[in-house]
Amino acid sequence: MNLHAILENFMHPPVLFFFLGILAVFVKSDLEIPPQIAKFLSIYLLFDIGFKGGDELFHSGFNSTVITVVIVCISASALIPFIVFPILRRKLDVYNSGAIAGTYGSISAVTFATATSFLEANKINFGGYMVAGMALMESPAIISGLTLIRSKIAKESEAEEDSKVKWGPILKEALFNGSVLLLVGSLVIGLLTGNTGEAELKPFISDIFKGMLSLYMLDMGLLAGRRLRELRNSGIFLTVFALCYPIIAGMIGIAISYAVGLQPGDALLQTILIASASYIAVPAAMRLAVPQANMSLLLPMSLGITFTFNIAFGIPLFNAIIHAIW
Repeated sequence: MNLHAILENFMHPPVLFFFLGILAVFVKSDLEIPPQIAKFLSIYLLFDIGFKGGDELFHSGFNSTVITVVIVCISASALIPFIVFPILRRKLDVYNSGAIAGTYGSISAVTFATATSFLEANKINFGGYMVAGMALMESPAIISGLTLIRSKIAKESEAEEDSKVKWGPILKEALFNGSVLLLVGSLVIGLLTGNTGEAELKPFISDIFKGMLSLYMLDMGLLAGRRLRELRNSGIFLTVFALCYPIIAGMIGIAISYAVGLQPGDALLQTILIASASYIAVPAAMRLAVPQANMSLLLPMSLGITFTFNIAFGIPLFNAIIHAIW
């Protein structure tokens, strides 16, 4: 990857607004996005990504590529926590290891949205069916993370009651939490309405998307700046892990994308899904399921470091490697 590719990525408004948010934190500005506005922007992005993906599925239909992407996404989401967990256990307890493992098995929808914006700006084609894979990567990671915690605590804890996990509420949260439901629901609506829905919603889902994404990225920059400060207290191990994970996982994602024959644009999205980490849905589920887990460790890692790296360097880095190999 050359310097030009990095600079080109930085010149996209959403990326620049993200770093404006970080700058605002470090200069102690009073700039902020009101919580309800930030929540609306989050809802809009999930709605937009899901609907566009459903519309693309309407045009492309379900084929072997779509099925392959879905299988890869579900498998990655379910297996990554089992790979990450033993590494984290070297320094952390069972609860924090499981919660962070689940977080890194899941995805960041905003990183995905930024990657699609990058592809559009560089006129690189990609399939909307990638959204279907993304929508299915939240729940398996949550279930895997909780399974790891449950199995380890059952072996190590002397108090059996403390090791019990109430699976009913957890599965409900994993399968029907707001972000997953909105994303999947929007995808289904886009698939069902097809050309009619696309025409009716065009100004809302296309024309204003980058402006809304830029505002959301400003809010993410403000959050990331605060989380980076919190991470100072967590030690070097978690900082190194949060930085190395997207690089290693990204290389694995590129290898998998090449092996299954994805086109460059789809390969970048597949790679960024595997290399990203959740900071919305999974932390919310883990807060409910594992109150012993320390969110002040989890969120600075996924949002402050991994998200920031992927937005600034990961997307152009992975894209350059993909085009060099393909």
